[in-house]
Amino acid sequence: MKTLVSITLSAALLTSALVAGEQFAMSDKDRAMYAELLEANPADINVASGEELLSYMGGDASLAKFLGVSEDDLPKYIAGFPRYVKKLDMVAGLDQVVQAMMAENGHKPLPLKSGNMFDIVAYVKSIANDEPINIDVNANPQMKAAYALGKEVFETKRGGRGLSCLSCHSPDIIGSVLRTQPLPELGASGNAAAATWPAYRMTKSSLRTLQRRFQGCMNNALLAVIPLGSPEMVALEVYVTDKSKGAQIAIPGLKR
Repeated sequence: MKTLVSITLSAALLTSALVAGEQFAMSDKDRAMYAELLEANPADINVASGEELLSYMGGDASLAKFLGVSEDDLPKYIAGFPRYVKKLDMVAGLDQVVQAMMAENGHKPLPLKSGNMFDIVAYVKSIANDEPINIDVNANPQMKAAYALGKEVFETKRGGRGLSCLSCHSPDIIGSVLRTQPLPELGASGNAAAATWPAYRMTKSSLRTLQRRFQGCMNNALLAVIPLGSPEMVALEVYVTDKSKGAQIAIPGLKR
């Protein structure tokens, strides 16, 4: 019975997407706004704010020291996140690195969901702008395990609708339209999601991180939301980032 329900729901999802088809379009007003924001992304202010916030902890030099790399090598190193950080003995995202750095410097770590944390993460990732994503999921046992877990999270159907990330991002449905939005290829041949988040979301009028976007998708699909920074959420970011390997980082991104 569960299998039948899952098949029916998946078929309904695909049908809904196909019916929308070529009908998808932003309004002329939204198109004009999008074009304007491409020239002046509002999240540039967030990135500048993040740089200032990081400066209270010593800026780029302190971040490089915390990560055990030279400041010259920092952009390339950041382009490999999420990664196993020996100092933390875990596969971590940039936000968790920032939290640990704050604690080491005697500051109370910002919550992962806070606006200031989003700003700092956006700035830190922007340090790697124009660098190709170079995540190495085979670098060590920890990264291999994170990739495997991320793939499982991406493909496992959950919730009453029996949906997974793969339900909207499998090769056979990419390009269809759901809820007025095209379902994108997340990898380097598509929108290179990992290379363009954190991004300014027009529909939210705010800066969001990739993990926060994952949570939005889960909410929309009526799935239990995986916590930011949890092993499962970081692993999902690892898996999706690997899809964008080779794509040039461009932060902040701009999303509808």
